[in-house]
Amino acid sequence: MPIAPRMHATPSSRSGSGGFRLVDTLRTLSAPLVLATLILVSYGLLIVWSATVDSSEYNFNRQLLFTGIGLVLMLVIWRFDYTRLSHFAYPLFAVCVVLILLPLLPFIGQSINGARSWVVLFGQQLQPGELAKIFYILFAASLIARYKGRIESGTEYFKCLALLMVPIFCILLQPDLGTGMVLFVIGMVALFAGGANRRWLIITMAIIIVLLVLVWLLDSALGGDVLIKQYQMNRLLVFIDPNLDPGGAGYNLRQAQIAIGSGGFAGKGLGNATQSTLGFLPEAPTDFIFCVLAEQFGFLGSLALIVLYAVVMFLVLRVAFNSYDFFGTLVLIGILGMWIFQIFENIGMNLGLMPITGIPLPFMSFGSSFMLVNFIALGFALSIWAHRAPLKSGVSRGGMKVQ
Repeated sequence: MPIAPRMHATPSSRSGSGGFRLVDTLRTLSAPLVLATLILVSYGLLIVWSATVDSSEYNFNRQLLFTGIGLVLMLVIWRFDYTRLSHFAYPLFAVCVVLILLPLLPFIGQSINGARSWVVLFGQQLQPGELAKIFYILFAASLIARYKGRIESGTEYFKCLALLMVPIFCILLQPDLGTGMVLFVIGMVALFAGGANRRWLIITMAIIIVLLVLVWLLDSALGGDVLIKQYQMNRLLVFIDPNLDPGGAGYNLRQAQIAIGSGGFAGKGLGNATQSTLGFLPEAPTDFIFCVLAEQFGFLGSLALIVLYAVVMFLVLRVAFNSYDFFGTLVLIGILGMWIFQIFENIGMNLGLMPITGIPLPFMSFGSSFMLVNFIALGFALSIWAHRAPLKSGVSRGGMKVQ
């Protein structure tokens, strides 16, 4: 695995007290990325507040608390040298698998909506599978970076693929189809960016499709609801035929489309989302938060959200192009793959263009574990920016000047 070259600090880069100069430290921060994300987070908090103000199930103060914790974690990771993780592929893999399997343990695991994806620690309900996404991204980047952008051997490719599939199979034991899809996308994007032979990628996709069809046929032969739960199948197919599950996923889809359509061009105004406040829209603060936004702020508010996402994604991509090493680039590609897929899938399922999978909307949906993961991912983006190639100003690596 390639080892990133090190840069050394000169005495002139330190203040008389021995600490780093604050001005040099702040120059390693990507201000545009932080500003754009804070605007996005503030927008999300406003929508979540409006969706939870009269709710006894969702506590907005909890969302605020974990947003604050997320900001602290983001700053800590920004100051952390991410390259220290580039050599720990298998420890990262182990942590990822342990986090995924943690909810399956008795006494601490908890089942919600048919999936055993939660744990209760110190009275707090957390979803370890969300945190596993970060370790999966780091693991995939560390594993694939050693090939230096060229994975042409079929043996090496399928070795990487087999390792990347283990956490996905583990998450399906819960079963958590949404998180499994996110991990699969991250893995495929990492392999593509890592230089995997395109022929092998196409073969992989073909094999996955064939396996899914075989599982579906076998489940049907066994009488259904054996290998694939009926509610999971309904979620995947209801966007084709809303009448398939009129009391479940079909109902959710209809209410989501009514909410979005009723928002019109400029929306009904903050706090006037009747579909969510009157209880017609299930899981409004989480899975269907986009509907709440669209009903209150209409097409203009939805367009503003998409523009904010586009700005954040562009700025993260800019960091990827300026990455210090290939490992950092792959980490950012994994983060982008995770965010873009979640945005596309969540908004798509709200509009009825994608299957309903329960995938939340980054920086917008209610959820403490989910909010922490987004801020941790942002922290790694900031760390990679701070530790990129030497700046023209001579400042790099946490405020240290290049010798």
